[in-house]
Amino acid sequence: MHITVKNLLDIENNIKVSINEFNINSKPQIIAVSKTFKIDKILPLIEYGHINFGENKVQEAIEKWTEIKKIKPSIKLHMIGKLQTNKVKFAVKLFDYIHSVDTKKLAKKILDEQTKINRKIKIFLQVNIGEESQKSGINKENVEQLALYCKEIGLDVIGLMCIPPVDVEPDKYFEEMQNLNKSLGFVELSMGMSSDFILAVKNLSTFVRVGSSIFGQRY
Repeated sequence: MHITVKNLLDIENNIKVSINEFNINSKPQIIAVSKTFKIDKILPLIEYGHINFGENKVQEAIEKWTEIKKIKPSIKLHMIGKLQTNKVKFAVKLFDYIHSVDTKKLAKKILDEQTKINRKIKIFLQVNIGEESQKSGINKENVEQLALYCKEIGLDVIGLMCIPPVDVEPDKYFEEMQNLNKSLGFVELSMGMSSDFILAVKNLSTFVRVGSSIFGQRY
């Protein structure tokens, strides 16, 4: 068994133990964050049957995934990085989920470009839950307004996403996100990475974005 598959199975098992411990009904999906890794590192997971993969750069994703997605149409590709409006027309052709919508301008651009090619991308609104000036994401006070706008124009917003502050206990941020997500009536919630996905699962995250714990350290 390839090491990446073994790592994925270990994470799946840890999640299974956690959802039993926390008495959670749903099982979150694991997005294998494959950004910066070459396709030879990713292929064992594809061959194993894993379908959710995350990238944060449009050009890199196009080069890596265009042909594979033709062969394996069941693969779901998640855009988890900041998306520039000038890359949207390329992103909507390839990605199935975009986790980083944080402005009306970006939302409208996605709508316009996906309409042209008759696709409907699943959208997460990225919240700057720690109110960090260097991070992308909309302030939590403005999330409801953006969610309403997206609904009005017909975007398929399925939930919220966050990246909590580094080196701070993330539990309180995850709990706040869970409550905010619920208050807006969303079902899906994208939070949790290699270092904190168990805490995210405890707070009802439905998608966890795990990279280094599957693929190893990036260089």
